[in-house]
Amino acid sequence: MSRRTSRSQQRPTNTACPCGLPQSYDDCCGRYHSEASAAAPTAEALMRSRYSAFVKGDAAYLMRTWHPRTRPARLDLDPGMRWTGLEILDTDDGSAFHSTGTVTFRASYRGGSLHERSRFERVDGAWVYVDGEFPDQ
Repeated sequence: MSRRTSRSQQRPTNTACPCGLPQSYDDCCGRYHSEASAAAPTAEALMRSRYSAFVKGDAAYLMRTWHPRTRPARLDLDPGMRWTGLEILDTDDGSAFHSTGTVTFRASYRGGSLHERSRFERVDGAWVYVDGEFPDQ
C-alpha cells in the first residue's frame, strides 16, 4: 500500500513574496528580514520589504529600518490586519546614487487601501524609512 500525503500536510518551502515581485519570499524580502547584514539596495526595495514585514508581522524589522529621528518608541501591529496587495505608483530618486528618495504606493488590505508617499534616507549607507504623507485618494 502506498502512503499518500494529504494536501493539508504539504507545505510549500518557499512561498511567493508578499511585495508582489515574482521571486519567492526567501529570495526577495525575506533575505532582508532574516539577515541583519543584508540591506535593501534601493528605497523601493526597502519599501517593498517593509510592506512584507507588515504582512508577516515583523515589528523588529520595521523598527530596525525606521530612521532614528522619526522612529516611534514602540510599534504595536494589529494581528487582525490582513494585507492583500501592493502597487508601486511612483518612485523618485532612491537608487544607489542617491541619498534620499520617495516611493508612492497603494497597499490594499481587507476592507480598504492605504495610499502613501513615503520618504527614505540613507543612514550609515543603509536605506531607512523617514515618514510619509497621505495624498488625497
